Parts: sequence; C-alpha cells; structure tokens
Amino acid sequence: MFASVLKKKKKKAETQTKMALNLFLSPSPPFFTSNPKSNPPFSFSSFPYSNLHLFQSHHFHQVSLLSQSQNPIFLPYLQEQEQEEEKQLKLNLIEEEKLLKKKKLEEIESLEDPIERFFKTRAEFDSEDPHNEGRINLQKNRRSAWHLADIKSMDTIEKEELPEEEVVDFDDELTLDSGGTSDAGSGGGIVEEILELARNVPENMTLGEVLASSASSYGGKIGETECIEILSLMGKEGLVISCLYFFEWMGVQEVSLVSPNAYNVMFGILGLARKGEKLMILFRNLPSTKEFKDLRVYNSAMSGLSCCGRYDDAWKVFEEMEIANIQPDHVTCSILITVMRRSGRSAKDAWEFFEKMNRKGVKCSLEVLGAIIKSFCDEGLKKEALIIQSDMEKRGISSNAIIYNTLMNAYAKSNQIEEAEGLYTEMKARGIQPTSATYNILMDAYSRRMQPDIVEDLLLEMQNLGLEPNVKSYTCLISAYGRQKKMSDKAADAFLRMKKVRIQPSSHSYTALIHAYSVDGWHEKAYAAFENMKREAIKPSIETYTALLDAFRRAGDTETLMKVWYLMRSDKVEGTRVTFNILVDGFAKQGLYAQARDVVSEFGKIGHQPTVMTYNMLMNAYARGGQHSKLPQLLKEMAALNLQPDSVTYSTMVYAYVRVRDFRRAFYYHKQMVQSKQVPDPRSYQKLRSILDVKAATKNKKDRSAILGIVNSKMGLQKPRKSKKDEFWKNKKR
Repeated sequence: MFASVLKKKKKKAETQTKMALNLFLSPSPPFFTSNPKSNPPFSFSSFPYSNLHLFQSHHFHQVSLLSQSQNPIFLPYLQEQEQEEEKQLKLNLIEEEKLLKKKKLEEIESLEDPIERFFKTRAEFDSEDPHNEGRINLQKNRRSAWHLADIKSMDTIEKEELPEEEVVDFDDELTLDSGGTSDAGSGGGIVEEILELARNVPENMTLGEVLASSASSYGGKIGETECIEILSLMGKEGLVISCLYFFEWMGVQEVSLVSPNAYNVMFGILGLARKGEKLMILFRNLPSTKEFKDLRVYNSAMSGLSCCGRYDDAWKVFEEMEIANIQPDHVTCSILITVMRRSGRSAKDAWEFFEKMNRKGVKCSLEVLGAIIKSFCDEGLKKEALIIQSDMEKRGISSNAIIYNTLMNAYAKSNQIEEAEGLYTEMKARGIQPTSATYNILMDAYSRRMQPDIVEDLLLEMQNLGLEPNVKSYTCLISAYGRQKKMSDKAADAFLRMKKVRIQPSSHSYTALIHAYSVDGWHEKAYAAFENMKREAIKPSIETYTALLDAFRRAGDTETLMKVWYLMRSDKVEGTRVTFNILVDGFAKQGLYAQARDVVSEFGKIGHQPTVMTYNMLMNAYARGGQHSKLPQLLKEMAALNLQPDSVTYSTMVYAYVRVRDFRRAFYYHKQMVQSKQVPDPRSYQKLRSILDVKAATKNKKDRSAILGIVNSKMGLQKPRKSKKDEFWKNKKR
C-alpha cells in the first residue's frame, strides 16, 4: 500500500517538473491564446520528446542573440551611482579618521608625562616597525652562540666594578673655542719665554709680578692670540695658578688683552682642574659690555661648572643667561641635560627640558641626542633609548660611534651581550667605523663572563683594523684571566705584554692583577704588586685596597689585614660596604670577635650600618668557633635593626646546633625558617632535611618507647626494675 502511494507521489512530482520546464522554455507558444477556454489542456504526450531538445536549443540560441543585440541602456547610470556611493563612503571614512585622530591628540596632549606623550604620538602616527625599530635581530650571537660560559658562582667576594671609560660625556667632549692654536710656533720666542717663566716662578712671587718686574717689557709685544695660546699651553701642563695670574696680568695692561675667547679658555681650564670657586669669581666679574654677553662664554662657564660638580651654579649661570635675553642653542641644551643626569635628575625631567628647549626654537642636534640617550641608558631605559635614536634618524640626525658606544655599554652592563653585538653589527653595516672604546666595551662584557679567549680575539681584531689597544683594553684581558682560578700566571703575562708595548699601567690594571693573585691564594705576590704600584707613584684606589684585603682574608693573615686597613685609613681612602664585609669576615673567621665588632663600630660612624650579610658572617664565625650560645643574641640585634633573617641565617643556626647535638633548638629554628618562608634552594634544603630527618626518626623512636613505658606503669604491666647491689647487700633482710 505504501509503495503504491510513494509511486503516485513520485509520478506527480515528475509531471509537475516537466510542465514547469516546458513553460519556461517556450517563448509565446502558438497554442496559447487570449481565450483560456479555447486553449486545449497541455499534454506532454502530444509534444514529442524528440522535438524537445531541438526547441530547447533554438530557444537558448534566440536568448543569446537577443542578449548580444541589446544595448546596455541602464548600465552607465548604475555604474555612476555605484562610484558616487564609493566616493561618499571614502569621504565619510576620512572624516571619521580625522575625528578619531583629533580626539587621540587631545587625549595625548592632556597627558602630564612628557615621555608617555612622545611614545603615544609615535605609536599612533609612526608605527611602521614598532617592535624591532628596524634593528638587526640576532637570535644567536656571532661570538657568544658557541662561547658563552655559564655564569658560575665563584668563591669570590662581590668586588666593585672597575670604573670604565665614560662613553658619552658631551659637556666634556665640547671643544671650547680658544681662538688660537695649540702649538707654540705662532707666537715665536715670546710664547716660549713666558712659558719658561711660568714653569720656574720663584717662591713668594706670582707670574704677574715676574712679568711686571722683567727687564724686557712684554706689554706691547704680545697680542690676544698669543695670550690665548699661552693660556692653553699652561692649562695642558697643569699650571692652573700661573694661568690665573697671567689672566690677571692680561687685564691690567694699557690695552686690555682679555677677550671672550680668553674667558672660554679659562673656564675650561678651571673646570678640568675642579676650581669651581675661582670659576664663579671670574664669571661674576665678567665685563658688562655687549662683547662679553656671548653665548659661547656662558656655555663654557656651564660646562666648566659641570666638570667641577657644581650643578646648582651651572643652573644659576643659565638663569643669568635668560635674564640677559641670550638665546640658547643645542650646545646649551646638551650641557644642561648632562648636568641634570649627573645631579641625579630623572630621564623624564631631561625630556621635559628638551621639549622646553624645542619650544624656544632650539634645534635638535647630535650632541642633544647623545645627552638624552645617555640619560635614558643610565636609568636602564634601553628600549626607549633605541626608539629615540630611530626617531631622530628619521628626522635626519644620523648617529655616530659615540651614540652606538653608549647604547652598547648600557646593554653590556645589563649582561645582554647578544644585543650589544647586534648594535655592533648594525654599526658596521651602516659604515660607522668602530673605535677603541667600542672594542673595550665588548672586551669588558666578555671579561665579566670569564671568557679570555674571546677577549684575545677582540684584541687581535682591533689591531687588524689599525686601532691601538690602550690601557683599558689590556686591563679587560687581565681581569678576564684574573676572575678564574689557576689563571694568575696568564693574567701576569698579559700585564707584562702591556708594559712591553710601553703602555703605562693604571690603578685599575694593578687592581685586576692583585685580584688575580688573590683568587689563586698568592697573597705575597699580591702585596708585591701593591708595593710596585706605590713605587711607580700610582695612587691606589679603594678597589685596589679592597682586592688586597681580600687576598689576606683568604690567607687568614689577620696581622697584615690589620696593617693594610690602617694604611688605607692613613691614606684617607674611605671604605665601601664590600671593604667592610671583607674585614668583618677576615677577623671573625680567625676568632678575633672583638676586632670584628670594632670594624662594625668604625664603619657605622661613616654611615655603613651592618646588613644581613654582615650578621651571617658573624654567625658563621661564632658557630665555627664553638660560640653557638651567642647566636640568639645576634638574632635579637638583627631584630633591633629591623633586619629580616634570610635562608642563610637560619641554615647557619640549624647547622650550628646540629654540630653540638642540640636538636631541640635545631628543630625550632628549622620551624622558624619554614614559617617565615625563607627556605634555601632545593639542593641545600634537601641536604639539611636529610640530616634533620635522621635525627627526627631517632627522637620519635625514643619518644615512642617513653610513652609505652608510661602507659605500662599506669596499667601495672611494667616489670619492677632490679635495684643495684651495694656493698651491704649481704646484711639486708629479705
């Protein structure tokens, strides 16, 4: 039944499909008339199936011919309408973008932080390469991919870093316009005569008095140019006082020989000699004529005061310059940004000042760019410094070797040698020739990683480029060998190589050599190197004394340790916190607790209060000397100074009490360590726990037997103990 119904439905559907197809294919068939009654019912059987294909092909041929012959009447109008709509859409989008940009600019201008304002504007309107800034992205370093050593925890104290070459100090780099030559040939014999008089001024006389009392009067024989030349040459020879008296003599002549260029030279000499008070006296006595209201004179004064460290006076000079309506330039801007950096002001303040100078019409230059980048690098804002450099280059200010050295130095100090190498590669790709400072930065970075082989390669590469290694280059090599054990011979060999090429060692070179001997345990050689240093009239620095004290601390020679400390104090060299910790550890480990306490008291007077490390050293020394009873007292002293004990403090106390078998206190301080979340590293803690677990198991076993004994005695199950027999046991009654 269902099959027959399905058959009928299928047949009906086929019939309807065929009728619809036929109606669609037939163009005004002749058997359809206006009178529906006269039209006979359509029968598919009356229309032969063989003719259907012919009719269908004929119909499609007619349709194709019709479509070819018809002209596009409405198409142009439709296309024009579409184009107008597209144009209108584009205009609307442009208007919306303008409104959005306007809103964003208003939001950015409302920001108080100038640095954030700069980076937001740059992110919105200059986002071609926001992440990489077009930098060469080195995933693997061409040197360090194979040679990077593990940063080992050496058994060395934390030594202060060797002071490096100041990579960028733009106010020191400025060459003051002296107006004369540096050679003594232009003035002839007069310049040489006056220089000879300045070198051999008699006692209780000044150069001005010598010149005034001289038989041959120099008043009419010398001009401004020769005077400036004499000042420059005396400044180079360090005859600062003679410079002052000669400058005074120049001013008292009938026709004054003092010029703005003479002031420029004098400000530079006094700045390098750190005679800030004399410089300010000269500046206050500056003539009030228009000739001396020169921008270069004010710039020289600010630069000299910056060298002296008199930053407040430098700002006073700038204020007087503004009062005098003297327009600052890019040199003024770079000097004051450097003053801000040296006086401890932030990079944000430097950027605000830079924007203020821009509003005054001061154009950005290479000096200003270098000073800003240095400020950002000193605060650790290395990525921001790179962005500023890229932005300035798009404005047409190309970087030089000093800018790249500043950036490389910042990355090298952060132990990011791959990035420093990437900047070095970019620098060479742009055709900028590396300097000796560039190689010194890379050598110092690899020296810190204890990779002397790479330092040797860099030294050779430097020589192949025609750059002469200087004392800093060899100091990096000595330090690279000296940081490793059993390498003091190679460090000494590098020191001798430096002397062989007639390079005078510096205090840093001797410090690196003394530290190399200290690491290898050669304290006698370390002291011999120290004596050679004093024999060569090289003044030891605090780093030198610290390295020498560390050598005798390692050797346990407290007598010489005390001697070196007294020598350091007699030379008026103020110790650092590292020096302080070395002395405390050296005395305390040899059982000289009173001397260690004296060191703590002495350094407290100069502002170096004891730290957690200091107390850890004292606790370790007391524990090794069997003075474990003093440890709780030291812990109370730490609490009084608001010092939080760390994992080393608690571990030292636990081991001290385990050593004397006082397990109750050992477990107590272990519990304190866990509760205060001062657990050491997994390996150290595993060792400590293994010792405590053995003792805990023994203790638990004893506690279990004691508890069972108490229970048995209460229940009457314990056997009576046999009493010990004495000498009268035979006479006792049973």
